[in-house]
Amino acid sequence: MMTVERKKTIVADFRTHETDSGSLELQVALLTERINDLNKHFGVFPKDNHSRTGLMKLVGRRRKFLDYLHKSDKNKYEQLIGRLGIRK
Repeated sequence: MMTVERKKTIVADFRTHETDSGSLELQVALLTERINDLNKHFGVFPKDNHSRTGLMKLVGRRRKFLDYLHKSDKNKYEQLIGRLGIRK
């Protein structure tokens, strides 16, 4: 589970301006953190299929955001996946 302090550091690292709370880059970074937390959860609880369904929804939402970013601004897309360590 993502703590408040961890979320604040992610927001500080990925925001595009001072009052940014929902830019595309920030949303992708927060989704990536949640996806990574769920992947750790499955190492302990491999039969948790309900959480696996939620994971697939999060991955799909992140994929849609990244596809949109790739179409609109390829430089931002490449920088973002580099910073997050997402392959593709």
